Parts: sequence; structure tokens; C-alpha cells
Amino acid sequence: MSGLQQDPSLTVPAPAPAPSKGDRGGSVGVARNLGLVIAFVILCVVGLITAGDRFASADNVLTILRAAAVIGVVSIGMTFVITGGGIDLSVGAIVALSSIWATTTGTQAMADDVSWVVMVLSAVLVGTACGAINGVLVAYGKIVPFIATLAMLAAARGLAEIIADRKTQIIRNQGFLDFFGAEPLGIPVIVIIFALVTAAGWFLLNRTTFGRRTFAVGGNPEAARLAGIKVQRHTVYLYALLGTTCGIAAVMLMSRTTTGSSTHGQLYELDAIAAVVIGGTLLSGGRGTVIGTLFGVLIFSTLTNVFTLNNLSTSAQAVAKGVIIVIAVLLQQRIAERKS
Repeated sequence: MSGLQQDPSLTVPAPAPAPSKGDRGGSVGVARNLGLVIAFVILCVVGLITAGDRFASADNVLTILRAAAVIGVVSIGMTFVITGGGIDLSVGAIVALSSIWATTTGTQAMADDVSWVVMVLSAVLVGTACGAINGVLVAYGKIVPFIATLAMLAAARGLAEIIADRKTQIIRNQGFLDFFGAEPLGIPVIVIIFALVTAAGWFLLNRTTFGRRTFAVGGNPEAARLAGIKVQRHTVYLYALLGTTCGIAAVMLMSRTTTGSSTHGQLYELDAIAAVVIGGTLLSGGRGTVIGTLFGVLIFSTLTNVFTLNNLSTSAQAVAKGVIIVIAVLLQQRIAERKS
């Protein structure tokens, strides 16, 4: 009988709540995403009515996509962490530290000698390292994710300020600026990067063993452990993945601002969590959707654009975002109650 045994790491834990059909693109997920599509369309109609051609212009559409791209990449990574039962409050600080590290005089000098790719690798590696540290603190240090990532928020932002001496670092490498400032077929490079990261995130979460394990760990970590999944190691992977997306976002932000700054990424953690929650990922873990996160990001970016075109205050924008978040969470609770 031993020859018939399966690899325990591939076994789906029976006691754990399996991902719903909504997570795999079934009827529940289609209905949820359809609701997001309808909300997005309504928002676009409001934009057309209130701002007319200014909203519908190709330049404005690209403006919305550019605004969505950076926080969107962070939100894709956040989707994995929240689906896996975690949370990360340090993403904005990690973006700032990654941008600072990649734009120091030493890094830019090396980029001049070798290639601008050195700056990209520096940002991504710093982001991944910070995410991995968060994962180790949560998984092996047994520190509550809220506290562990709050500590990283303070440490990463402080380290960025120390390295930069609280000064903005200007990017002088022309190769970097030319590559990320290009618009092949009229589409900005950062928007293309956002699309590629979204596609890769969807595939990883929905079509790989890594994604199935993420659902299992977020739904019932103890059952996942009994099924042979290395829960602690997988948790580290999830936070490292989020750190990687923060590094990529830092590169995108550097290209938009042509700077590295310790003030980059302010409140990104709130925007990313909001987009993920609006998209339908459960804060308690076990259910997540990359497509939903994509629409969550686009909804917030379009909302901000509509408010800006109509000269409405940022305070009103904040109130509107808060109301949307509360409504989304209440709807999640109603869905959870119906399932129970």
C-alpha cells in the first residue's frame, strides 16, 4: 500500500474550507466581479456626465492607468498575503526604501558602468529582502502580522531617511529614464508592467500549486499543516512575494518622478488593502481574487480622477473612499453569514 501514497504536500486538507468557485472563476466569482464591473461602469458614466470629453479623452484614460499602475502592482502582492491569512502595513515604507537604495550615488555610478538594470535589481532585491524579513518575523518569530509589519514600516522609512539624509535623490541615468519613459504603441511602460504583473499574479494564484497552498494556508493553517504543507515556509514566501512587488512598484514610481525619496509610498498600505478588500478578497484569508483587486484599483483610481476633474477636495475623496470600503466589508460579512 505504501507505493500508492501520494505526496502529502499536494494533498488538499479535508478539514480546511476549500476555495469557493468564486476564487476559481465560477458563478459566485463571476457575480462578484460583475458587480465590480457595474460599479466601474457607473463611475465612468458619472465621469462622462460631469466632465464630458475631458474624462473620455485618451490622455485622461492613460492618466488613470498611470495612477493605477504603481499601487496596482503593490495590491497584487497584497492579495496573496491577505489570501494567505496575513496583512502588511509596511508596503509604502518598503517602496520608499527600495527607491532610495536604487538611486544612491553608488548604485547610479554602478549603473553607469554596467547597465541601468542594476538600479532595477537593487530596488527589487531590497523589497524582497524586507518582505522576507516580515515573513520570518510572522512565521517563525510568531509575531502578529500587524505588529511585525508595523515595526518594518517604522524601520524601513527611518532607514530610507538615514541613507538619503532626508534629501530627494535625482535619477541621472539616461538609459533608465529612456526605457521606463517610453510608450510603445502609445502605452506607457509602467502600464504594460502593471498588466504583466496582474497576469502573472492571476496565473500564480489560480493555476499553480503555490496558489492552492495559499488558499489552504489562509483558510485553515492547521489543516494545511496536517496535510503536509510547510505553512511557515509558505508564509515567508508570501511576504517575500509582496516585497518583490513593492520593489517593482518602486522602480515604476522612480520612473514617474525621476527621483528616489523617503517620502515615496505614503499611505500605500491603506490604498492597497482597500483595493484588495473592494475586490472581494476576505480579510480573514482563504479567499482571494486578482481580477477583483484589479477592478478595485481601477475604481479608486477612476474615482480620484473624477473628483480631480470636477475640482472637488481631497477631503471629499477620502470620505468617498471610506464609505466604499465600509460598504465592501459589510457586503463581505453578509456573504460570510449566508455561507455559514
